[in-house]
Amino acid sequence: MTRLLVAGGGLIGSRHIAHINAHPHLTLAGVIDPDAAVRSGFDAPGFASIDAVDVLADGIVLATPSDLHADHAEQSATRGWHMLIEKPVAGTMEQADRIVAATHAAGVKTLVGHHRRYHPKVAALKDVLQSGVIGAPVLASLIWALKKPDAYFDVPWRSGAQGSPVLINLVHEVDLLRYLLGEIIHVSGFGSRHVRGRERLESGGVTLGFEGGCVATLAFSDATPSPWAFEAGTGENPNIATTGQDNLRIAGTAGAVEFPSLTIWSGADDWSQAPAPAVRAADGELPLVAQLTHFADVIAGRADPLVDAQEGRKSLEQTLMIERALAGTAVQDPVRMGRSSEKHGE
Repeated sequence: MTRLLVAGGGLIGSRHIAHINAHPHLTLAGVIDPDAAVRSGFDAPGFASIDAVDVLADGIVLATPSDLHADHAEQSATRGWHMLIEKPVAGTMEQADRIVAATHAAGVKTLVGHHRRYHPKVAALKDVLQSGVIGAPVLASLIWALKKPDAYFDVPWRSGAQGSPVLINLVHEVDLLRYLLGEIIHVSGFGSRHVRGRERLESGGVTLGFEGGCVATLAFSDATPSPWAFEAGTGENPNIATTGQDNLRIAGTAGAVEFPSLTIWSGADDWSQAPAPAVRAADGELPLVAQLTHFADVIAGRADPLVDAQEGRKSLEQTLMIERALAGTAVQDPVRMGRSSEKHGE
């Protein structure tokens, strides 16, 4: 049994805890959270801090706010714990570099929680692209658009600039597109705050250029109850309703593919012919579970990390490029329902 600690008992931390408890080869060594009420909600030893831990552990899942990851990774490294760090790997590049340095110096292994790389449909999509059935990717279009409930922003840090979906959600999309299409060499975009009118970005559109020549557009918002998002399409997150709708399309020189349906369009030479659709099947375990299994293999030396701290650093760097591109463009005039009636004094 691999003994794992979980630091942070929030939305993602509690999911990790549930999967660890259900896993045949993992055991929950303890839960670390400064809130005693949170710690008491789990059937495991509870600790207010990493320094307070007095049980044996092989590794730790850091599911704490991103800006705390560097501090917590440095503390964990001194304890000799291998670590699975939730995405993004850190809040800044300086913090990411601290994590890389501390874990390298301590000789502990890192895994970053870009769990979509473990999704069976993502693996199938990667195989489709590598097979050449749609040719060389030319264009990609991705939408991530969901409405977060108002209570989501009751956590203080989420209501400020750090609560932007860029580093919370879009970092997943950036890592996914990097995994599928290669490194990003160009970023431009426009952002908006106009629905809730808060400090943080909530919507935007981004154009990305890739080394291989593919151009991608990425539209995002956490202020619309749309059916188009990775979580909604795949049904992989129990907190988000499943719609089964495709949110990513990739067009190549010989065809195209839609995700997550894995509908492949091929067989046309030019616009005088209609490509024919075919659906690729893909099954496997939940990506968070597969990631934990892989973490145990990494700890035991049976596998190399699929996404280590250096790889997580690259996705953070390119996500921060997007955030900088959007920061100076954001519109903040709040939407006012019935604005025309207000003008007439009604």
